[in-house]
Amino acid sequence: MTPALINLAAEEKSAAVTDWAARIGWVVGLLLFIALLYWLMREGWKWRGTLQGDLPELPAAPAEPGAATLTMTGRYHGSTTAGQWLDRIVAQGLGTRSRAELTLTEQGVAVVRPGAKDFFVPAAALRGARLDNGIAGKVLAEGGLLVITWQHGDKTIDSGFRSDRAAEHTAWVEALTTLHDSHNDTEGAR
Repeated sequence: MTPALINLAAEEKSAAVTDWAARIGWVVGLLLFIALLYWLMREGWKWRGTLQGDLPELPAAPAEPGAATLTMTGRYHGSTTAGQWLDRIVAQGLGTRSRAELTLTEQGVAVVRPGAKDFFVPAAALRGARLDNGIAGKVLAEGGLLVITWQHGDKTIDSGFRSDRAAEHTAWVEALTTLHDSHNDTEGAR
């Protein structure tokens, strides 16, 4: 070998491929940043619940609710202040999304939520029902969401449900509207 090649080979060294200390520092920093974001979101959720702390306890289903007019299985997507589809209500467990089983009787709507707090919407509290396309955090195709409007304490609430069989939504809107109208007629006659 010639002395020039030996000198050339001795001088060339590969650059450091990875600076492990810097890489580990960046990864730890990123993980801490993500943890901070999740903590801030959790604190925001708890703060919203504190602000809505004046919401009364949710009504429970009566011992004898009567014969079921309609039943539905599907998803509960949340509740908002009526008319404000982005103002999510988290107090009293209304912010927890879950599976849901709805049962409509002459006394109202029973909402059974496995893994979350069940509640009952009395017929006297019903304010209406409609098909919509969204509620806080969930947007669907037009008419893909059954929204039940009801009064709880001094707050009017929209609760969003999606049936496993979306064709059922129209029957629910009609039945809830009929129940609301018949209950208002009965109230007016008294």
